[in-house]
Amino acid sequence: MSNRLFQGVVHQMRDALDRVIGVVDENAIVISCSELGKIGEVNEFVLMDMAEGNDIFVRDGYTYKLFGSRPKPDYAVFVEGIDDIAAKFAAVLAVSLSSIKQYYDEKYDRNNFIKNVILDNILPGDVYVKARELHFNTDVSRAVLLVRVLSSNDASVFDVIQNLFPDRQKDFVFNISETDIVLVKEIKAGIESKDIEKLARSIVDTLSSEFYTHAVVGIGTVVTGVKELAKSFREAQVALEVGKVMDTEKAIISYDNLGIARLIYQLPTTLCESFLKEVFKKGSIESLDQETLFTIQKFFENNLNVSETSRKLFVHRNTLVYRLEKIKKLTGLDLSEFDHAIVFKVALMVKKYLTTNPVKY
Repeated sequence: MSNRLFQGVVHQMRDALDRVIGVVDENAIVISCSELGKIGEVNEFVLMDMAEGNDIFVRDGYTYKLFGSRPKPDYAVFVEGIDDIAAKFAAVLAVSLSSIKQYYDEKYDRNNFIKNVILDNILPGDVYVKARELHFNTDVSRAVLLVRVLSSNDASVFDVIQNLFPDRQKDFVFNISETDIVLVKEIKAGIESKDIEKLARSIVDTLSSEFYTHAVVGIGTVVTGVKELAKSFREAQVALEVGKVMDTEKAIISYDNLGIARLIYQLPTTLCESFLKEVFKKGSIESLDQETLFTIQKFFENNLNVSETSRKLFVHRNTLVYRLEKIKKLTGLDLSEFDHAIVFKVALMVKKYLTTNPVKY
């Protein structure tokens, strides 16, 4: 990283200074230079000068200025010439490059720090110590959004999301797998969950319309305190897994809106199997064909209203009543009764959950 960073600055300074300038590392290897042919050269005498710890020195017609961490500097900048102007140029370059490196290192370390926090790769007692070292604001509210790529058109989803959220001091973007990208978003006061869902929708729509990439987003709850980010991340994971099982059509799944599906997801499978056996007669749920299940789904969507459901299904009202009676005979549940309908709805969700058997976090 430092090589590219330094070379970019050196390249911009080249014309302004009208002298050969560059940087050597702790092994006196030229890692960036305005004369590209010098990159990779090694000067053992410069290495000895650096080892002596002289802050500024001249060697072979160049003025060198050490910079970097103490007590042993990591780098030295060099400027063509051994006059006072060369010394001044070297001093200015050393300050500039040192500040730029510190800024970029801190930004990278912050990203790495946040990644370790959400993946539980850092001891709880070290979290706030490291946060203080990085001047990381631990008191603001943040939410974790997990973007999962389902199909891609060779676009770098990471780059797209990073460009959508360019404020690297407040928002953090990083990969955790080939398909999963994490966005840790700072949430200002007054922002509601629906606003965060709109934000997630903009990500999905941008990926779809501009890059032909199909993605879904899981949203964890808004948390305050850096330690709680791991919790928000796990919730975003659960949202995607539960959403995949219970509502496959949604591209934006918020942990706050999972409702009863979240409860089912947390139940042991043995308990779920016992529940199904108690609710249904043996084999009765398997006897329901796709047309019947579709009818049930539409009946629920229309709030158990027979007339409205028959209209949406383009069938006569009596036909729908006949189908509901058939379901009652097979299952023992009358879907026109609210209590029975609730039991049936939950049972279908449990059945789907057991069939899919999602990974738990």
